[in-house]
Amino acid sequence: MDAKPSFQQEIRDLLTNRHIGFEDHSESYKELDFAINVNGVVFHLDVKEKIQKYQTANWPKIMPESEMFILDDLSARKCLAYAPNSGILIRDNLKNGYYFFSVVDLALMPKTRVNRQINKNQQGQKGKWVINLRNGKRFNSSEDAIDYLNKFIREMDTVLFDALECYGSYVNEKINEAGIPRKPAHWDIDVNLTK
Repeated sequence: MDAKPSFQQEIRDLLTNRHIGFEDHSESYKELDFAINVNGVVFHLDVKEKIQKYQTANWPKIMPESEMFILDDLSARKCLAYAPNSGILIRDNLKNGYYFFSVVDLALMPKTRVNRQINKNQQGQKGKWVINLRNGKRFNSSEDAIDYLNKFIREMDTVLFDALECYGSYVNEKINEAGIPRKPAHWDIDVNLTK
């Protein structure tokens, strides 16, 4: 059986074969891997892959290993630089699934942040996030994931500006109700006090 191409190559091939305009920035340390033209909107996408099981003794025990992904803090921060049209797509080679996390998901979903010791030219630390793949939007193929970007971009204004309740439904997160019920008079008071 032939080995899968790298995930970056899979995305390059997919975009090229479907005649979707893109710029490849996968060699850059400052940009996300791809800038994709999605119906006239540039969407910045970083692609990652889970190649092997994690040694769970080395990471916080907050979820089953099969749901775990270790993400660079730097990748998440780079997504913020291109917000709101940015995100991360992960290929899980062990479960044959694809998981999309928008920059909004990255900002709002539960995560555990840790520093990992590194010893390259000098000793230091590299920020990592332990995230649950189930908090991403799952797809069976990279084609379906790229197609979803159209829908995501169309819904962006609703997600960012129209929805008043807490956004997202994330694994192991319970959103409670708190405060007193708001009435129209409260908004009048708030407006008068802040203008």
